[in-house]
Amino acid sequence: MFATLLGSLPRPPLPEDVPAEALVSAAVDAQVAAGLEPVTDGGWWGTLPALQAWQRTARLTERAVKQAVVGPYSDARTSSLAPSKERATAILAAAKVANENLRALARAGCPLIEIHEPAVVRIGADEAGWALFREAQLILTDGIVGTHLSLSITGGSADPAGLPALLAAPYASLAVDLIAGPDNWRLVRATPGDRGIVCGALSPIAGSDDGPEMLLWAAAYASSSAGRGPGRVGLATASSLAALPWATAMGKIGRLGAAVRLAELPSDELRGQLDPRSIDLRSAALGSAEPRKDRTRGT
Repeated sequence: MFATLLGSLPRPPLPEDVPAEALVSAAVDAQVAAGLEPVTDGGWWGTLPALQAWQRTARLTERAVKQAVVGPYSDARTSSLAPSKERATAILAAAKVANENLRALARAGCPLIEIHEPAVVRIGADEAGWALFREAQLILTDGIVGTHLSLSITGGSADPAGLPALLAAPYASLAVDLIAGPDNWRLVRATPGDRGIVCGALSPIAGSDDGPEMLLWAAAYASSSAGRGPGRVGLATASSLAALPWATAMGKIGRLGAAVRLAELPSDELRGQLDPRSIDLRSAALGSAEPRKDRTRGT
């Protein structure tokens, strides 16, 4: 099991005039300290092309580095085109260009490419929209070998009508926001067990309860669905942490890494680290289970 980010980090507390590399380095160091892997650039390379961004980030750490890419369906250059025919043409053209970028990343040795498609949560039951999404994803992923492709859906729930389209492209894993999109559990259950699931179960909201119980439950449920097993499951932030203060974001990713370390403990040791009410539902219902005294909330 592993822990990673879905989305960006806030700006590290560095002087205003530092170069982008210093910001990325601070973001990478923070993820490493929290126990996350694969790590990301935190969203601080700006408009640098994906290949260059990944290469520069990979030089900063010995840990695996993934590269996040906005998918053609959610690309701002395509979503802003109102007429459906023009938008469809632009999306498919963008998918062809992006395919070349993914091929370059794969050739360079990028171990994991994460395709962000948040716009799918707005498709609903529109059959034409799902057909277009499916076609774009097949073009985007055509001929990509030697890397792990992951489809990321954040910001809400994808309509069940889109399941065939979401699972059509050869993605090795599916990353889903389970906070803003709790109905995405339907996607988890429907995804074949030979594909991985990244559970976006850590809230991006300040003050949320970030105890390990929900994270561990999410990981266990994803592991049990379709016989997937823990080796094909990861834990992640539900979406970007960029709107949070740096210290708050650091607390959250620290708890994310800690949850993965807890998941590796033997069951008897794990019980002592969790709120007893999450283990013994009957005692909790009767009010005889007391919460841990050191339980903390997100800050």
